[in-house]
Amino acid sequence: MNKIFEKGGKLHWLHSTADAFDTFLAVPGTVTSKGAHVRDAIDLKRIIILALIAVIPAALFGMWNVGYQHALATGTTVTGFWGIVLGYWWYGFLRVLPLYVVAYAVGLIIEFGTAQIRGEEVNEGFLMTGFLIPLIVPVDTPLWMLALAVAFATIFGKEVFGGTGMNIWNPALLTRAFLFFSYPNSMSGSSTWIHVKPGEQLVDGFTGATPLALDGAAQYSTSVWSEFLGTIPGSVGETSTLCILLGAILLLWTGVASWKIMLSSVAGALIVGFIGNVTGATAIPCWEQLLLGGFAFGTVFMATDPVTSAQTECGKWIYGFLIGALCITVRLFNPGYAEGMMLAILLCNTFAPLIDHCVTSAHISRRNKKANVA
Repeated sequence: MNKIFEKGGKLHWLHSTADAFDTFLAVPGTVTSKGAHVRDAIDLKRIIILALIAVIPAALFGMWNVGYQHALATGTTVTGFWGIVLGYWWYGFLRVLPLYVVAYAVGLIIEFGTAQIRGEEVNEGFLMTGFLIPLIVPVDTPLWMLALAVAFATIFGKEVFGGTGMNIWNPALLTRAFLFFSYPNSMSGSSTWIHVKPGEQLVDGFTGATPLALDGAAQYSTSVWSEFLGTIPGSVGETSTLCILLGAILLLWTGVASWKIMLSSVAGALIVGFIGNVTGATAIPCWEQLLLGGFAFGTVFMATDPVTSAQTECGKWIYGFLIGALCITVRLFNPGYAEGMMLAILLCNTFAPLIDHCVTSAHISRRNKKANVA
């Protein structure tokens, strides 16, 4: 780093910002001066990069699906392999790009500003948060609403707790929750937003219900195969279970995400979904619940957030099970909100420290009993 940004230099007050750009792609040239307690090549930057790579397939397919759903709604016909592949994707890319620009601009300005004020390093945590936000909000979300929501989530959901690694709730989901509860007329937990230009067959901003909201109805003639591939309406990143599974494989192979949280979340959803089938509360098979809405995306990329999830091994089982069970419970018994993953994860984020405390206390109690018996 240039010496003018170091302590005593003319621009020393920009040290955090200069350090962030200097170490964005390069490894910092610092070494431990004393004995290291943990020797591992993994660090926050590598974890974030791996997580970003894992979510890219879902993001790319989601952009393509935005264009595909737009073509279905307007009756647009695209011919040729490249027309179908690139034509749909390019349309979706142009629709999602402004969301990325706003999310990253607002979030990074706040991140850099708070780091400068505190005199700390700029952490890479928001790189992942900013990438997830456009994938879980409606495509036609007004940019000023998104900017306000990102600012709220970054300041009150992250920075007030001390920044990356100290936050209680997942910042991306907090952004979605702020939009959902603050602007319910512009948001919905059960719809997809298909942009239609003036003069086309439908009015600007056509909204259609997803298969989840229709409880298995055939408005879109969806099949299990289309639900698995992702050619159904929904938020940008959540439709393709196939692409999400590809990301899950990478996260599990590299050890970035917990398989216990993923597996227990699926188990919780299947059990509650099965109860719903037996009691007649829903016509959707319990296993199909895993393919609909934001369940797969939330389980793989949100619930496994190492900062906001449970930390103990037993706690991870409980935490994941509660997320899956609560998600399906909300879907079955809340007629005003057909999706439940966002609320389930945020609620379990809140109780994750309590879950760990109970698990730890129970372990200490058992150990003390064994010690007294001996």
